[in-house]
Amino acid sequence: MNNNNPAPAAHATASLPKQKLLADVDLPVFCLSGGALLLFVVFALYDIDLMSAWVNSAFAASTKLFGAYWQVLLLLTFVVGLCLAIGRTGAVVLGGIKVPEISTFKWICIIMCTLLAGGGVFWAAAEPMAHFTSPPPLFVGAGNETGTAQAAYNALAQSFMHWGFLAWAILGSLTGIVYMYLHYEKGLPLKPRTLLYPVFGDRVMTGPFGTLVDSCCVLAVVAGTVGPIGFLGLQVSFGLEKLFGIPDTYSTQVAILVGLMAIYTLSAVSGVTKGIQLLSRANVILAVILMAFILFFGPTAFIIDGFLQGFGLYLDKFIPMATFRASPGWLDWWTVFFWGWFLGYGPLMAMFVARISRGRTIRELVLLISVVAPVITCFWFTIVGGSGLAFELANPGVISEPFTGFNLPAALLAITEQLPMGFVISVLFLILTTIFVATTGDSMTYAVSMVMTGTDHPQSAVRVFWGIMMGVVAALLISIGSGGISALQSFIVVTAVPVSLVLLPSLWTAPKIALQMAREQKLID
Repeated sequence: MNNNNPAPAAHATASLPKQKLLADVDLPVFCLSGGALLLFVVFALYDIDLMSAWVNSAFAASTKLFGAYWQVLLLLTFVVGLCLAIGRTGAVVLGGIKVPEISTFKWICIIMCTLLAGGGVFWAAAEPMAHFTSPPPLFVGAGNETGTAQAAYNALAQSFMHWGFLAWAILGSLTGIVYMYLHYEKGLPLKPRTLLYPVFGDRVMTGPFGTLVDSCCVLAVVAGTVGPIGFLGLQVSFGLEKLFGIPDTYSTQVAILVGLMAIYTLSAVSGVTKGIQLLSRANVILAVILMAFILFFGPTAFIIDGFLQGFGLYLDKFIPMATFRASPGWLDWWTVFFWGWFLGYGPLMAMFVARISRGRTIRELVLLISVVAPVITCFWFTIVGGSGLAFELANPGVISEPFTGFNLPAALLAITEQLPMGFVISVLFLILTTIFVATTGDSMTYAVSMVMTGTDHPQSAVRVFWGIMMGVVAALLISIGSGGISALQSFIVVTAVPVSLVLLPSLWTAPKIALQMAREQKLID
């Protein structure tokens, strides 16, 4: 590693006046990433069928060539992170300050809301039901009959695999360590290319290579954020029609997007310590209230049994599920799809994690992201999806029939309608989902702006631009129906290919950095 170099080439920006640094925008990255996204939208509006065909071909090639690599990458990231947390390197304090700048509760709130995002509501309701009605290949066989309580536990276990330890670990455990050292200790900019500095040195910090790296990562995360924003417009519009009779039209969807865009853009502009923090806190409080209500007034016994049984299965079959390769067709549209989606978020999510985690130890960082947050997520999936499974077992068809055709919002509303005060709970879940997506929108708007400026305090105008741009792109894509958003979600997996190569070196650079910092902080000889 080149950590002893007094000043890499990228440090030239450090000599500029602070105000000029904050005002500077990386125009090559802006044009390349923004231009690629614009081309995608133009082609989608011109001929969505042709665009979908192109994207699906690229999707199939990506999952075939990189699926196994992604599975190994996520598994190793989780394992290496745990080793660093458990060992003496776990006591290393990150970020160049000794006392955390954000309280533990607020820090946990921001992490949970940002990384779980809107998928934590609709997918929590729908994925367990999908695996219940169509069992994963690993759980097909003797003793795993469909329509039974055991099938429900299997469905929860498979959902835990997709939203548990591995998914969370790739979003900021090892990469968070690398960023916090190279940015706060060595002065390198908060850009995706910084992850490659220990390998390529100054060559990646200036010139076309670094521009390409940053652009690929920005494109992946913008696509990954626009998708949920547009998806939310479609799903909330569906819910409003079902609950209030408001017509499910494009005008309604755009009105929802405008409101969402205003919320997350204002939050991003106000900064990490204000709007983003307040929105995340409100999100967590509402989620906890709904969890408690369903736990006590819903199918309590099944929720407890389902979590214990499902989590036990998840741990028991953790390695078989993580390395499963026997059914490529199923794998590509489930595990590998999710892995590609999370990988696309990896670098920029880690930048945001680094920004809010100063003063935390490696042990705190890794255990929250890789262990605590996944366990909470699994329990949340059991609360929402487990309730649906309980209702389906008691009354076959009550959840699965509305869910027919993979209708995610219909599955959620079918579950909430079975609860006491079903109408009120349904409305609260729609509000919760909106806030979830808003917390992802504000954090990713902030992170993209950090890439554009290379600083952890990006200019407000840059934040406003990216916030509005993502909302406008989402509105344009849903104007052609759900096909535009579906194509974008498949495109996210394609963009994950180069991003996954950017994340790879963290497997060995993070341990090297952790050991070096442990020596500098006198934790080891």
